[in-house]
Amino acid sequence: MEAGEPREPREPGLGAETAAATAMRWEEANTFCGNLTPKKTPKSPKPQNAVTIAVSSRALFRMDEEQRIYMEQGVEEYVRYQLQHENEPFSPGPAFPFVKALEAVNKQLRELYPDSEDIFDIVLVTNNHAQVGVRLINSINHYDLFIERFCMTGGNSPICYLKAYHTNLYLSADAEKVREAIDQGIAAATIFSPSRDMAVSQSQLRVAFDGDAVLFSDESERIVKAHGLDRFFEHEKAHENKPLAQGPLKGFLEALGRLQKKFYSKGLRLECPIRTYLVTARSAASSGARALKTLRSWGLETDEALFLAGAPKGPLLEKIRPHIFFDDQMFHVAGAQEMGTVAAHVPYGVAQTPRRTAPAKQAPAAQ
Repeated sequence: MEAGEPREPREPGLGAETAAATAMRWEEANTFCGNLTPKKTPKSPKPQNAVTIAVSSRALFRMDEEQRIYMEQGVEEYVRYQLQHENEPFSPGPAFPFVKALEAVNKQLRELYPDSEDIFDIVLVTNNHAQVGVRLINSINHYDLFIERFCMTGGNSPICYLKAYHTNLYLSADAEKVREAIDQGIAAATIFSPSRDMAVSQSQLRVAFDGDAVLFSDESERIVKAHGLDRFFEHEKAHENKPLAQGPLKGFLEALGRLQKKFYSKGLRLECPIRTYLVTARSAASSGARALKTLRSWGLETDEALFLAGAPKGPLLEKIRPHIFFDDQMFHVAGAQEMGTVAAHVPYGVAQTPRRTAPAKQAPAAQ
């Protein structure tokens, strides 16, 4: 260009627009790459530090068809069927909403206490063949569950491993396995699917307990069975200030209370994502004080206490909408099921019917 020759005119702001467009492309590229970065996986806690919930595969997932194949066609056809369908996730089972609620609590605990291992740890405990594990893993990943610990025993009973996992609660669809766990002093219950679906809270874990033979011993129920209600009321009044002995699920309520206090210490009592309920057939005026004083003597409490004086529990549970309800009597379990509640039977105490002999063949899908 000669000196003094006029420059060609440029569109005003073109350089600025080009720079802005380049910056926008960089931002889009960074966002795209950021989305490709895998999410950080939470670290599994040490078993001795966590509240460990052991759940069987048939409690967590629906495996009715697989169970039928095993019973009718045997283990080889059962495993073959599982391998052929291993990329098809199982449908959610009765314990599924409970497990999702546990994980929702864990998320909040990790936000409040990033370095704490005092959280729920879910362990899948099953006597399934190890080859079935791929379908179980695929199903767990499909539903975005965080279950890193598996125990697959290939047809043998998994109960002997529960103490090694420091199990605080064992849930299974197999009543015999649950009785075996109870006999070893492990909190356990047989879980049942409700007769109809009922929406439960996505933000608050709700757990409902019966009192006698669940949180407490069966001492008082024995009085009722042997001598009737009038004698029972007299006994409870005379022993009002004597704490009942502990029942099989007292330790689980204690573990829930420990986690609740972590929220209380942050000023979140009213917003606590764990809520517990005592739902008992006891009468409040005649026999309720001993139940409440027993909990107090243990340093425990439930958020709500409902004394029904023998009335059906199902309608009240329908209002509570717990993720799980524990009772020692199948009558109350069935009543809860009918109203849409996931109920679990605790086979402990005098109310149990005589044990039946175990079936000759145990399905690997039933834990």
